[in-house]
Amino acid sequence: MVLFVNDIRLTIYKPDEQPAAGQYNHKVDAQQEPITPAGLLHHVWIQNADDKHMNVLLELLNSKVPLNVLSVHLSVKDYDSIQDFLYSKFKVVKAAGGLVRKKDKFLMIYRLKKWDLPKGKKERGEKYKETAVREIEEECNVSVKLGKKLCTTWHTYTMNKHAMLKKTKWYVMDIVDDTKMAPMVEEDIEEVRWMNPKEVYHSLQNSYKSIHYVFEQYYALKEVIR
Repeated sequence: MVLFVNDIRLTIYKPDEQPAAGQYNHKVDAQQEPITPAGLLHHVWIQNADDKHMNVLLELLNSKVPLNVLSVHLSVKDYDSIQDFLYSKFKVVKAAGGLVRKKDKFLMIYRLKKWDLPKGKKERGEKYKETAVREIEEECNVSVKLGKKLCTTWHTYTMNKHAMLKKTKWYVMDIVDDTKMAPMVEEDIEEVRWMNPKEVYHSLQNSYKSIHYVFEQYYALKEVIR
């Protein structure tokens, strides 16, 4: 599970998984030492974590006190238990979105002063892939052809003082018709723009870490999902 808390990437691993050696520079054994702000340094791997440690970590990542952490890798003793804990702590919102291609360009939207990818909440009885297509067509006034699933992201936020956890499934798509492309202003979208890879790189400097991750996954799997 790839979870973004306060725009910090938290990757949760099952007991038989672990991060690659180059993905972390500091290790903490949760059974041997407490999780503290000082221990959350750069790219950290926390081992042997349980629900209690997960709760401490969420509080630290959501704290207003600045941390020197860039990403967290969390190896847990019971993956299902951690998922149950998250479902009990947050209200889960399901959503879907897409990475839309037009030759070598990608469709980006500018919303709430950030560059983003089009996405939206899943409606009752709707499949994720149907949500992704509908939301992109509504938000950008285009028509698209659905491709393969790319990845799933999770991120936490607060709405009306309630702790929310959004699960978003991302799909690769190709444009069919963009002749009437326009932003859906009712959803606070100010601009819809096609960007080449260089422009995407610069736009990601003013985006969310979850959107960085979607592009990372696309380039990692490009040959598979083409």
